[in-house]
Amino acid sequence: MSTAGTAAGRARGLVLVVEDEPAIADVVRLNLAKAGYGVHVEHDGERGLAAVERLRPAAIILDVGLPGLAGDEVCRRLRAGGDWTPVLFVTARDDAVDRIVGLEMGADDYVTKPFSPRELVARVTGVLRRAQGVPDAAPQRVGRVTLDAVRRRVFVGSAEIALTATEFDLLAHLMRRPGRVFSREQLLSEVWGYSSVAGTRTVDVHVAQLRAKLGGASPIRTVRGVGYAVEHSSAAEPSP
Repeated sequence: MSTAGTAAGRARGLVLVVEDEPAIADVVRLNLAKAGYGVHVEHDGERGLAAVERLRPAAIILDVGLPGLAGDEVCRRLRAGGDWTPVLFVTARDDAVDRIVGLEMGADDYVTKPFSPRELVARVTGVLRRAQGVPDAAPQRVGRVTLDAVRRRVFVGSAEIALTATEFDLLAHLMRRPGRVFSREQLLSEVWGYSSVAGTRTVDVHVAQLRAKLGGASPIRTVRGVGYAVEHSSAAEPSP
């Protein structure tokens, strides 16, 4: 519906904001533009979906409680259609079940209203950082799972597995250090870029999603009372 941002901001990345409350959308737009992003705003789910296809944004801020086509359904349709643009959910509902459902739909992060505009911008920056990643020179292999950080692709055997940006970076972080046990707090800080005891459930949900997608080949193990690690013995298997 409206687009803002200088050429330099658009070069940093266009963020699509889908928010039905004009006052909130305007605050988000102003803060993102101030941080150097290009911004396009829509106020309902159908227009938001159309804008994704038309504009190919770098990231999407998506209100869950949109009229008509809800935000979680917008995300579900994007993922079902093979679109893995990073999505950050914004919602007025501060319920753990809602957060988990949102992440299971394929969202990369989740912010609850009322929120600090500066925090929201920081979360967007974090999501984009995870989407871009820091490429390693050579693909990493743990058991049957191969992770190519340069091309941001993951395979189980010869089959490619579609992951969100956050799922990819979580798996990459664990696979870079096979055998090392990470606490949930460490993973939240080092992968998501922020720390919150209340947010550690987010780590559990993403690990569960990774395991479901990788199936029996998943090398991630739970260390009871501590956190997660990738099986060191699997990492010793030779590459093909």
